[in-house]
Amino acid sequence: MSAAKLTSLATSTLSLLLERQRLQASHPTLHLQTISTNLHKIRDGVIALRTTSDDEAAESLRAHYERLRSMFGEEAAEKAGLHTIPPPMPPSPPPLAERVPSPETTYEPYTDDPSPDSDENGILMQQRQIMDAQDAHLDHLSSSIGRQHHISLQIGDELEDTELDGTGARMSNARRKLERVAQGAKRNGSTVTIALLILILLILIVVFKT
Repeated sequence: MSAAKLTSLATSTLSLLLERQRLQASHPTLHLQTISTNLHKIRDGVIALRTTSDDEAAESLRAHYERLRSMFGEEAAEKAGLHTIPPPMPPSPPPLAERVPSPETTYEPYTDDPSPDSDENGILMQQRQIMDAQDAHLDHLSSSIGRQHHISLQIGDELEDTELDGTGARMSNARRKLERVAQGAKRNGSTVTIALLILILLILIVVFKT
């Protein structure tokens, strides 16, 4: 029997069991034979499906059968020969692959001490490289100090020239201001003298008239 027919049979059996549970008090043997026959068919169908490798459908129908069997009652199921269906056994793990031994690796003896000649030559080369690097660094530092000294001298000369130019400009401005003051004093002095003479003349006229 196919999985679809078994599912339909399980659905109709469920309806019969619900009706039997509802009317069991007044009709204790209602649908008893039909339910027992249907459960036997479902059980045989689940076992047959397992042989066809349809494990998913077989496991779903097995769960339906166990629920219907529990609704039918343990005592009635035992009397009708409706035994439980054990769950499927888990698949056995695949056999382990045989390990092939790896070929033996030959190791050469390790020596921590290099030859004396190569050691001395390496030390001399390293010292010579360090000295050359120090000389190059000193030359670069000396040239940098010389450039900075030259730049500082140029800056000092420019500052002196700027200060002298500023002092000369201030002296020229002061001299021009003094000349303006002197010229203004000369012009104002003659005007004051004329005014004083006029005033004296007026005083004399007034005195002689009186």
